[in-house]
Amino acid sequence: MDHAQARAWLTTALEEARAGLAEGGVPIGAALYGADGTLLGRGRNRRLQDGDPTLHAETAAFRAAGRRRSYRGTTMVTTLSPCWYCSGLVRQFGIPRVVIGEAVTFHGGHDWLAEHGVEIVLLEDASCVALMRDFIAREPALWHEDIGA
Repeated sequence: MDHAQARAWLTTALEEARAGLAEGGVPIGAALYGADGTLLGRGRNRRLQDGDPTLHAETAAFRAAGRRRSYRGTTMVTTLSPCWYCSGLVRQFGIPRVVIGEAVTFHGGHDWLAEHGVEIVLLEDASCVALMRDFIAREPALWHEDIGA
């Protein structure tokens, strides 16, 4: 995948992450794009805002995209390496590519996804790293609760 396109799509996920932070939530955002580049769905981690432990950013973007017969050619874009829960969602529905903003603050399941044929585009975006480092420093208990540590 072209890194310029990946970075452009990451902008959508970053907007979601920042909106989540402004709402008092965990600043992780995601977006699901179609094979033709159409934005299918976007979302943010709303676990705190909605009191729903399953409402991770990738899950929110996936739900916003609605039901599809196939996820062939789609790309999940996320500001942070996906946790095991969200990695499972990618595998379960056959999403073939994941663009990841960063894996410095959390190394999730993206190696496992790659081992199972999912294309991983890891950008190590400085804005994504800074957003999570700041949040983890300010809210370590919330972060550990969210990530299950």
